[in-house]
Amino acid sequence: MAVTLKDVAIRAGVSRSAVSRAFTDGASVSGKMRKKVEKAAADLGYRPNALASSLTTGRTKLVGLVSNNFHNPIFLEVFDLFTRGLQERGLRPLIVNLSDNQDPEQSVRMLQQYSVDGVVVASSTLPPSFAKTFRDAKVPVVHCFGRHASSLEVHVVGIDNVEAGRMAAREFVKRGYRRVAFMGGPQEATSTQDRFSGFTSEMARHSAIACSFSFAQAYSFEAGRREMQRLLDAGPMEAYFCGDDVLSIGAMSAISEAGLHVPEDIGILGLNDMEMSRWENIALTTIHQPIRQIINSSIELIVAMLDDPERYPEARLFPCRIMERSTLRPLTDR
Repeated sequence: MAVTLKDVAIRAGVSRSAVSRAFTDGASVSGKMRKKVEKAAADLGYRPNALASSLTTGRTKLVGLVSNNFHNPIFLEVFDLFTRGLQERGLRPLIVNLSDNQDPEQSVRMLQQYSVDGVVVASSTLPPSFAKTFRDAKVPVVHCFGRHASSLEVHVVGIDNVEAGRMAAREFVKRGYRRVAFMGGPQEATSTQDRFSGFTSEMARHSAIACSFSFAQAYSFEAGRREMQRLLDAGPMEAYFCGDDVLSIGAMSAISEAGLHVPEDIGILGLNDMEMSRWENIALTTIHQPIRQIINSSIELIVAMLDDPERYPEARLFPCRIMERSTLRPLTDR
C-alpha cells in the first residue's frame, strides 16, 4: 500500500493539514513543524502527490511548450535546454506538436484542459497573433524566437531577423561576391519574411551586385535540397544565404550531387549555428543565434509571469555574429 498523507500525520503526531502545509510552497508553517513532518515522511518513504498539491495551491507547475517544426534538428537542442531549464526550477514541461494543426484556439483549449500555469511558444515561423491568443485567454505566454514589433502584445525573446538578413548581405559584399541570392524557408514564415527584408534592403545599396531570391517549402533538409536542385538547373548564383542551417546543409547536398564544390563553385551561409553545422564534414559558415541565452531568458520571463501575470510585455533581442568555417570564400580572396 502507498504511504498516505494521513500516515505521515500520524507518524509526526500532527494534523493532516499541517502535513499538507509543510509540502506546499509559501504555506504558513513553522520551521520546527516542517522538520518534524519531513522526518516522518522520510522514515515512511512518503512522496507528495503533485496533482493533489495542485488542488490546494491552484498551481499545476505545468508549462506548455508549443512548437511547429519537429523536422528541424535545431529543436532537439531547443527542447533539451527548455525541458532541463524548466525542471531545474521545479516546473514540468508539457510539449505540444503543432506540425499538423496550427489553430491557436485548439491549442489554447487543449492546454487549458491540463490547467497549465503558462505557455512558451517556441517558433520562428508562427505569427504574433498565435501567442496573443493565449494572452487573450488569460494564459501567461512568452513567444520564444518570435517576431518583435514596436507595439508588443506578448513577451518576445529572440533575435532581430531583419538585422540578421542585413548581416548576411554585408558578408557577401565584404567577400567580393557579384551574384548572390537569398534562399529562404517557407514564404509565409515570419522569420523568412524578416530575413528576406533585411537581406534585400541591404543588397539594394549595392546596384553592381546581381541579387535573386527563392523560397523552400519548409525549414528542412529535403526542402533545402530540392530547392537548390531547382536553382542549379536554372543556373546558380555565386553565393546563397539560406536563412537556416538545415536548409543550408540540404543545399550543400544538392551542390555536391551536381559535381560542384562549396565554396569553390558556390558559397553557402546559414543561420542558427546548430551543433550539426560544426561537424567537420559540414563546417558551415553561419550566423550564430544565441539559443541558450534566448531559452534561459524565455524561462526567466515565464517564471516571473507566474507571479505577475499582468507583467508588461517586453522584447528581449540578442545579438548575432558570423561563425567563420569553410563554406564561404575567405575574406582575403577579394
